[in-house]
Amino acid sequence: MRKVIEPQMKIGEVSIADIQFDVRSRDEIPKVLIGLQEIYCFRPIRDEVFKVLKDLVPKKVNPNTGRRGMNLWTILVLGVLRLVCNWDFDKLAEIANNHITLRLMLGHSLFGKPFRYALQTVKDNIILFTPEILDKINQIVVKHGHKIVGEAHKAQLKGSCDSFPVETDVHFPTDINLLLDALRKIISLIMALCKLHGITIWRKGMFNFRKIKKLFTDISRMKHSTSKNAEKREERKKLIIKAHLLYLELTQAIVDKSKEALIAISLTDTDIITKLKINVIYGYIAHAERQIDQIRRRVIEGETIPHHEKVFSIFEEHT
Repeated sequence: MRKVIEPQMKIGEVSIADIQFDVRSRDEIPKVLIGLQEIYCFRPIRDEVFKVLKDLVPKKVNPNTGRRGMNLWTILVLGVLRLVCNWDFDKLAEIANNHITLRLMLGHSLFGKPFRYALQTVKDNIILFTPEILDKINQIVVKHGHKIVGEAHKAQLKGSCDSFPVETDVHFPTDINLLLDALRKIISLIMALCKLHGITIWRKGMFNFRKIKKLFTDISRMKHSTSKNAEKREERKKLIIKAHLLYLELTQAIVDKSKEALIAISLTDTDIITKLKINVIYGYIAHAERQIDQIRRRVIEGETIPHHEKVFSIFEEHT
């Protein structure tokens, strides 16, 4: 048996409309509860929300028979708090059993033996609060919010949000070391795949990678030269361009060779695991080709790469 909310108040219970909140609190719990109080106290919105809440009960279950279940209002309050505060079920059960203001919102009396929520009860009931139900309630509440804002402000409705930086574990990004990262993954993955399929053309894969890394080291040393002599600087610039050309030539050869090997493997093996591995390698090949193009444009053609084209990590692309 399910009720939306218990209509008969108990001794010591406070009406939801009379619950007082600390409006100076910066915690999210009072803000959520104030919003839920507005839904409950504004009769037209409450009726619409309660109508949606009845969809929480599965169609094949009669809400008027059987054992007493958690009220649908309680599921709404706890479900919204869990999503807003990003709690797990253990945290949710602990707060529901010990947070005084929340317990008033749930309709519990402050007198007598306190009602306590079992962890499994919370899990079994809050799981009924599906994204579909939440979306329907969101539509009702947002429309109500627009009416409130529209009455006070005739100007166009606007919103704001906060953002914050998230630290990622990446090395200092340059186009040449991003290319080195991509080639390292291409060579290691394709060597393992070729060994699995008995293909021997990649036996010198690590030898080729060491040659690429030596060119990378040479370029890095040249770039950090501090000579103030104009002739030496011009000579060093020519050497840097030559080293980049060798670097690009060797890396492009590795990319082309890896494509040939992947085509050969895909023609002989149609296993889904192999296809997934091939797709991963093609992803790193795309990174390598992008970096080759950008290095050529920057060093050889003297172009400034637009910021929106730059990538700062091939492993954490959101950086």
